[in-house]
Amino acid sequence: MKLSARDAPGYFARPDPDKTGILIYGGDAMRVALRRQQVVKALVGPQGEEEMRLTRMLAGDLRKDPAALSDAIKAQSFFPGPRVVFLEDAGEQQAPLILPALEDWQPGDAQVVITAGALKATSKLRKFFEGHRNAYAVGIYDDPPSRGEIEAALKEAGLGELGQDALRDLSALALTIDPGDFRQTLEKLALYKLGDPAPFSAADIAACAPGSTEAEIDDVLDIVAEARPGEIGPVMQRLSAQGVHATGLCIGAIRHFRILYAVASAPGGPSEGISRLRPPVFGPRRDRILRQAQAWGAARLEDALTMIIETDLQLRSAGQNAPAMALVERTLIRLAMLGRR
Repeated sequence: MKLSARDAPGYFARPDPDKTGILIYGGDAMRVALRRQQVVKALVGPQGEEEMRLTRMLAGDLRKDPAALSDAIKAQSFFPGPRVVFLEDAGEQQAPLILPALEDWQPGDAQVVITAGALKATSKLRKFFEGHRNAYAVGIYDDPPSRGEIEAALKEAGLGELGQDALRDLSALALTIDPGDFRQTLEKLALYKLGDPAPFSAADIAACAPGSTEAEIDDVLDIVAEARPGEIGPVMQRLSAQGVHATGLCIGAIRHFRILYAVASAPGGPSEGISRLRPPVFGPRRDRILRQAQAWGAARLEDALTMIIETDLQLRSAGQNAPAMALVERTLIRLAMLGRR
């Protein structure tokens, strides 16, 4: 049977132990692995592997021992409870070795959990599971997690109830990082607040969120947007020493001021604009961008974007001879001065 995207999260949390198995496939290996981990843990419990009720196998190894999967399905454990055979990295080339073992499945045998990469609709594995009355097939796609999934992850991490603002920021964070990083962030947040009875705040989430690789560039752009021209020089020297290129800095400036313009020019005002950003921003960063957009206004941001784009074109010009970083630094200082008006 085909498990729909709407029903899949509920089944992953409470799988049926009497099913033949489930095929979890998708192009994002991390998302597939997290779902597989959730299903296996729900079926055999935290002690399943120690009690030898979980058997792990690589699909590629079936070529050496075609009967291995069937033997694992039929094997019995010394401990009572559901048993699972986890078959990893299955593909169409292993289908002739996998399907006979599944067709021979009987009640009381171990449930088979199979993970695979992206599978076409014509895939033999997909067609078998989708057409089976006692098995499920579910595709995992790069969709952002729903609010229910985020709340379930919070509960699993031991974070309990969060306020609306903290939940909003976590939802925004979930859209910008991959599921593995998001789960690690929740675990880090739980440790960060261990023994602290105070409610979770946006600052707590920002402190535990993964650091951006563009943080240094963001620092100088915040200085520019907040009209602090005297601080630009030292930061530019640090960026040059770290190997940041003038073109990359210019592209970052265009991106930053376009975000500010989108916020400032929203029909319902900056508050509406900040909520419509994709990908969203969260925590103190959200408040900072909102303040910058309100201070500049749409008209001055148009002038700023024109200035940055002209500098970018000058950098890319064949006749450009001036030092590139000096050219960008001059533009950033002019922008900071424009923000003071």
